[in-house]
Amino acid sequence: MPLEPIERASVDELRALQLSRLQWSVRHAFDNVPHYRSAFAAAGVHPDDLKSLDDLAAFPTTAKDDLRANYPFGMFAVPRSRVVRVHASSGTTGRPTVVGYTKDDIATWARLMARSIRASGGSPGDVVHVAYGYGLFTGGLGAHYGAEELGCTVVPVSGGMTSRQVMLIQDFQPSIIMVTPSYLLAIVDEMERQGVDPRATSLRTGILGAEPWTEDMRREIEERLGIDAVDIYGLSEVMGPGVANECVETKDGPHIWEDHFYPEIIDPVTGAVLPDGSFGELVFTSLTKQAMPVIRYRTRDLTRLLPGTARPMRRMAKITGRTDDMMIVRGVNLFPTQIEELILGTPELSPHFQCVLRRSGRLDELTVRVERRPEAAPAVAAAAARSLAGTVKDRIGVSITVDVLEPDQVERSMGKMRRIVDERG
Repeated sequence: MPLEPIERASVDELRALQLSRLQWSVRHAFDNVPHYRSAFAAAGVHPDDLKSLDDLAAFPTTAKDDLRANYPFGMFAVPRSRVVRVHASSGTTGRPTVVGYTKDDIATWARLMARSIRASGGSPGDVVHVAYGYGLFTGGLGAHYGAEELGCTVVPVSGGMTSRQVMLIQDFQPSIIMVTPSYLLAIVDEMERQGVDPRATSLRTGILGAEPWTEDMRREIEERLGIDAVDIYGLSEVMGPGVANECVETKDGPHIWEDHFYPEIIDPVTGAVLPDGSFGELVFTSLTKQAMPVIRYRTRDLTRLLPGTARPMRRMAKITGRTDDMMIVRGVNLFPTQIEELILGTPELSPHFQCVLRRSGRLDELTVRVERRPEAAPAVAAAAARSLAGTVKDRIGVSITVDVLEPDQVERSMGKMRRIVDERG
């Protein structure tokens, strides 16, 4: 399928479009959302001050706490009667964050998801197995509407009932699966339990997101399934999945659809804007959202902005972690993705693991619970665990305990994997 004109535009054309849309979005938020009027006033800025893209740095950031403080509909910029759908976070750490969409917003989201599926190698007529959760979570319906927009046949399985997932993949012959990477591995494990060869299925592409995952996990998935594993990025507060997507021909980090979302990287401590290529926290401003514009929304995701390759839009490096999932153990900062990378380099251990934080006296302790692979004898897996603990100490600089569990003993997630269990009270 041919690319959209904006996917072939020059960087100068893209920046001119961004500025025009940014000026509209900031004005729309200021005129219609009391939170933004007061936040702009407190920062001493006004929409008229936005004369260049660089001027955005003077405007205040928006955080998840701002959305919670305006629960449920206080961040909407249109009358509630124009909102055709709401989604919300799970609210496991407080009030859920609520997002709304007009009819035009839903259409834009569907087009961007269709663009993302096409960038992943999908085309009209493909059968798409959607194993993201449906409901208030944006994953399932976002994938569903995008696949239909592209002209695909959608199998809306949602998460769970893993044995049925395997049956439907065999029976319906999908070429694309959209799912979290950790749950896809659970599906592969179930295939092998049933005696199904994962590499012999009809699947050729996995569009995987909703949680950080490493290049080592990509290799594991591609080798076990014989597919292209492509990274999709998004978050409910900004739209849902489809904010950025890898191109299958390069698989070098998701291209941000910059005609609809303006990215920045900031220092997570000072808030200062960092130049492209610097490591920091990803911030997004929506450029076309009607129901709920977001101005400089702090995603908490840690990454870098890189030049475009397959598209003129900038890429984001793989998410290495989030500012709110960083563990500090005896003064050392580490992320679950660092542990995952080392586990995936240990053949006797499976990628199903959790990091358990406990407190001994005044000191925090980290225990990694990880399953042995079925083909690894318990004694061999125990020796691999001791080696893993030594590697973590050598490379990351923190002492950990590794508990080896039997296969299927680590909690499986149908959506985002819970990598950190905090038992410190």
